[in-house]
Amino acid sequence: MSAASQTSPMPVNVSSPSTTTVWKPRANRWAIALTVTLATFMEVLDTSIANVALPHIAGGLGASADEATWVLTSYLVANAVILPASAYLTTFIGRKRFYMICVLLFGISSALCGLAPSLPLLIFFRILQGAGGGGLAPSEQAILADTFEPKDRGKAFAVYGIAVVCAPAIGPTLGGYITDNFDWRWIFFINIPVAIVSLFLTNRIVEDPPHIVQEVKAMQKKGLNLDFLGFFLLAIGFGSLEFVLDKGQEDDWFGSRIITFFVITCVTSLVTLILWEMRQIRTGQKPILDLTLFRGRNFSIAFLLMFVLGFCLFGSTVLIPQFVQSLLGYTAEQAGLVISPGGLGIILLMPLVGFLVAKVDARILVAYGFFSCSVAFFAMLNLNLDVSYGYVATLRVFQASGLAFLFVPISTISFAGVPPNKNNDASGLTNLARNIGGSVGTAFLVTVLARRAQFHQQRLGDHLTPNTGAFQNSMSLMGRYLHDRAGMAYSFMQGRSMAQGTVMRQLVIQSTMLAYLDVIKCFAIAMGCMIPIIFFMTKVKGGRGGGVH
Repeated sequence: MSAASQTSPMPVNVSSPSTTTVWKPRANRWAIALTVTLATFMEVLDTSIANVALPHIAGGLGASADEATWVLTSYLVANAVILPASAYLTTFIGRKRFYMICVLLFGISSALCGLAPSLPLLIFFRILQGAGGGGLAPSEQAILADTFEPKDRGKAFAVYGIAVVCAPAIGPTLGGYITDNFDWRWIFFINIPVAIVSLFLTNRIVEDPPHIVQEVKAMQKKGLNLDFLGFFLLAIGFGSLEFVLDKGQEDDWFGSRIITFFVITCVTSLVTLILWEMRQIRTGQKPILDLTLFRGRNFSIAFLLMFVLGFCLFGSTVLIPQFVQSLLGYTAEQAGLVISPGGLGIILLMPLVGFLVAKVDARILVAYGFFSCSVAFFAMLNLNLDVSYGYVATLRVFQASGLAFLFVPISTISFAGVPPNKNNDASGLTNLARNIGGSVGTAFLVTVLARRAQFHQQRLGDHLTPNTGAFQNSMSLMGRYLHDRAGMAYSFMQGRSMAQGTVMRQLVIQSTMLAYLDVIKCFAIAMGCMIPIIFFMTKVKGGRGGGVH
């Protein structure tokens, strides 16, 4: 399909039986959907389950808390590198075989992570695990796009979406429960039976469609001609980006020579990669990134929407547990339980969204989702230090109800007008957008939270000057109170000193609370700004996105 047809103002309808020949797998389509969703849930869960276990990992392996964060960073870096390259690798060995290799690598590396005797080895095994996990999501989404007819694709993506959106929500809860009641190594061991079942079912019922088989045969005739330069630039570019996002705030961003070096390396590598890939396309070579997809208006905007979805989804998934733990005194397990009801809400709504995608203009569903999420974030501005568990959980459910209307329609639109031989490329890029968005959202949360807390602390501190009469009077009263209540155990001056410490702690807590509200406001605005952009996409007629088969 030409670029012109993708950007045409006419509604996209790629399901006309007169122009398409639909390939149908031999196995039941819904069995295939559940099979690939199983591995999806396992992989996405692993991006968040280790977060709450970091202190236990650091203690168990004799490492510092800062060193233990590499357990997360190493996984994300490997994941980001493999995600966009998965479509390219599929063309050499076939999608089913590549998918099974990724599941096998993920399962074996999970076992090795659980057995790791030292932090360096654990980080190395996490890199292998991230590489295996990075190849799963694009392959799974492309399998669904090829397995289901365009009119049913929304329902299939709904099943897949439950895993993608719910796994990060329950990850902290499950991770907290395992580390509190068993051993942190079991957060990795639980992947092994899932990987075994996934391999067995994939081998039995998943198959490559004819266009994949033909492409593999054609590539094998040409010989193995890997784009080593493209893969090298991809690894350096996205690896540097993940390092900068993860360590930027900790090292004061451009105040650090290391961060500045990696920013320059990232920009240089990605710009060179784009120029190299454009040359590969012009000369008829197989590019590691198919940038021609961005000629389509629908795909380009869907890529942006998926980025913002990842930005707010992962950012809020980190924000809420961190808020209730740091300011409300919740345990890790209790913090996970706060966001778990949101996952249940998504599970209940996803089938409805999958049904509506085939009946309603997908743009309307996406607009509703972003509007609902934006309103939910604005409602979260009512959070304070006295809120109950029920109130925070209700707000999360409200937010999750909007998220349910985003993933499936955006995924459906992103495949509209994309030929089947580019489904893998489209899936890899949209998953990359979501993951990079999540990394940017988390880095944004950490940075803005720290800097706005300092800002509010300074501003509130301006009203607590020791020379004011009100301050002196308050300190005297609190000092006298502590002196009297302690049964004369403390002198009046000791009581006054303790009162000053209490005031400073309250100052820090109130400043942090205001900083959280600032971050939430940014998430609300970001979601709201996407609404007008949605309607620059062309209508996907009858919600039937997807490639021509």
